[in-house]
Amino acid sequence: MARQKLSPGLLKNPVHFLALGFGSGLAPKAPGTFGTLMAVPLYLLLQPLSLTYYLLTVLIICIAGIYICDKSAALMGEHDHPGIVWDEFAGYFITMIAVPFDWLWILLGFALFRIFDILKPQPIRWLDKHVKGGFGIMIDDVLAGIMAAACLHTIIWFSTNA
Repeated sequence: MARQKLSPGLLKNPVHFLALGFGSGLAPKAPGTFGTLMAVPLYLLLQPLSLTYYLLTVLIICIAGIYICDKSAALMGEHDHPGIVWDEFAGYFITMIAVPFDWLWILLGFALFRIFDILKPQPIRWLDKHVKGGFGIMIDDVLAGIMAAACLHTIIWFSTNA
């Protein structure tokens, strides 16, 4: 079944506007990558927050994402359309938890998250295929973010303690 081509007119609906990553999910190729790319400047706005407020913000983004992604998918009539990229925002923000500010880590976090999100190693692949609804759309990216964060923190630790 061919994927529905998304119209920029969808952005008039606030739920689609958020789910489609402020329009980044409308990219004709690699919308997940463009969604994650849109997350980078948003991360730069969140980065100065204390760890407590950053974690609270990410938690709110994840919980809101369950509703936003579920509602947008239902309105489109297609579960987890590639244009829905709110989950990429959440996954990248999770990747960047407690990461010291440095462009190297920002770019490496981007790359690691995209690798885990695209390759979907187990159990991400299983969750992606078997868990439906807004929670299903979000959970594989949340787990990809956790795995990317673990790798990123390991790299940071070894690079600063070598």
